[in-house]
Amino acid sequence: MTTAGTRPPHSGEPVSETTVPAAPVPTSRGRRAMIALRAVQVLLALFYAVASALPKLIAHPSAVESFDRIGWGSAGMYTIGALELAGAVGLLIPVLQSVAAMALSALMVGAFIVQLTVFDGQYAATPLILIVPLTLVAWARRGHNRELLRLVRRP
Repeated sequence: MTTAGTRPPHSGEPVSETTVPAAPVPTSRGRRAMIALRAVQVLLALFYAVASALPKLIAHPSAVESFDRIGWGSAGMYTIGALELAGAVGLLIPVLQSVAAMALSALMVGAFIVQLTVFDGQYAATPLILIVPLTLVAWARRGHNRELLRLVRRP
C-alpha cells in the first residue's frame, strides 16, 4: 500500500480508495488566508455564543421583551438561542463549519425579515452584514461537506 506523497505522479499505479493523494503545500499567502478565515470563524462563534445566544438563553429582559413583541414568547426565544449556540459551536468543529455557516445564514435571513416586519427595519442591516462572513466561511469550508455526508451515511 502506498501512502500520501510517496509514489511519483506518473507511476502507473492504480488509485484505490486507500491511496490518498498528497495534499497541496500551502503558500505563505494561503496560510495567512486560512489563519484569517479561522479568526473570522472564531469571532463569529464568539459573537453568536456571547452576544446573541446568551441573552436569549438566560432570559435577559431585552430578549424577553423582543420575543414577546414578536409573539413567540419564551419558547421561541430559547429555541433561537439554542440554534445560535449550536451554530457557534459548529463554526469551530471542522466537519461542521460549512453547514453551521449556512444554517446561521438562514437564521439571519429570518432575522432580517423579522426586523423589517416587526421592528420597522430598525436593525435590519445587522443580519445582512453577518451573512457576508458566514457565506465566505460556508464557501471556503465547503470541502468538509463531503466528509460530513460520508459520516452521516455511515451504517
